[in-house]
Amino acid sequence: MKVEDADARRLAGAIVAMRESVRFCEKCFNFSTAELCEFCSSTRRDGSIVCAVEEAPDIVSIEKTGEFHGLYHVLGGAISPIDGIGPDQLNIKGLLARISTDQISEVIVATNPNVEGEATAMYLARLISPLGVKVTRIASGLPVGGDLEYADEVTLGRALEGRRELGEGWQ
Repeated sequence: MKVEDADARRLAGAIVAMRESVRFCEKCFNFSTAELCEFCSSTRRDGSIVCAVEEAPDIVSIEKTGEFHGLYHVLGGAISPIDGIGPDQLNIKGLLARISTDQISEVIVATNPNVEGEATAMYLARLISPLGVKVTRIASGLPVGGDLEYADEVTLGRALEGRRELGEGWQ
């Protein structure tokens, strides 16, 4: 209410312009200003690996790691019967279509480590595994710099499940 009228109108205009120019990528449902988003249109990404995320902002978090070079698929949420969200409300059909038409060898399920995210991950694994596509889940566990004594049982259990062999390069 303290902003000048001109500034408020400029902000409103920017919001309207954004809504008119930004849409969903036709392939992965990420935000895009073109038919395909920057990832789907890139020739430098590995098209055989798709990382399924709940929401488009999750892509930004994964990209910040610099560790993933495949493509993405935005589910548009997670299965949550309490909230009335079932598999039909998510972009799962689009993912299945991509598996049948593209040369996808692995789907990495990167849903949140909560009840809804776990339910979605299990649903996707049961749906995709019979198609001969490898389905993996991002690891979850202790954060770097965390103390074991403060970890809850579920987090510590996940860290133990997701353990990996210490190889060369580990000192």
